[in-house]
Amino acid sequence: TDAMPSSQDFFGLKVPFLKHLGVKAEMAEGGRSRISLELRPEMLNSFEVSHGGIVMTMLDVAMAVAARTSHEHVGGVMTVDMSISFLRSAKGRIVAEGKLLRGGNSLHFCEGEAYDESGELVAKSLGTFKLRREGVTKAKAEDP
Repeated sequence: TDAMPSSQDFFGLKVPFLKHLGVKAEMAEGGRSRISLELRPEMLNSFEVSHGGIVMTMLDVAMAVAARTSHEHVGGVMTVDMSISFLRSAKGRIVAEGKLLRGGNSLHFCEGEAYDESGELVAKSLGTFKLRREGVTKAKAEDP
């Protein structure tokens, strides 16, 4: 199992939004991933449970990380499509797990599950991720 060093380091990438939320990268290998987050008061809705956007973000990231484990793709992945079913409210610590279902040359299909601090399944998702092609940077375009 490849332990991931911090919330800022997902495959060597700095992701300010995940750092801001406090997302912890726990595991990523062989088409699977696991991340976690301790809910804070500002992440709750009016019912004092996790806002759905937090759960959705966690599942999006977990699936994208799982997709990236399929091979060393320098350009990363972008979410093309995502669906989610919320099954119950979440409190405390949220754990999201991603799984690569099928990976092709340009699209990867994944599923995700999110659990709350009691271990109950709170949401399931499906996502499609596109391999990002390395684009021409401005510096490269200006070189003679």
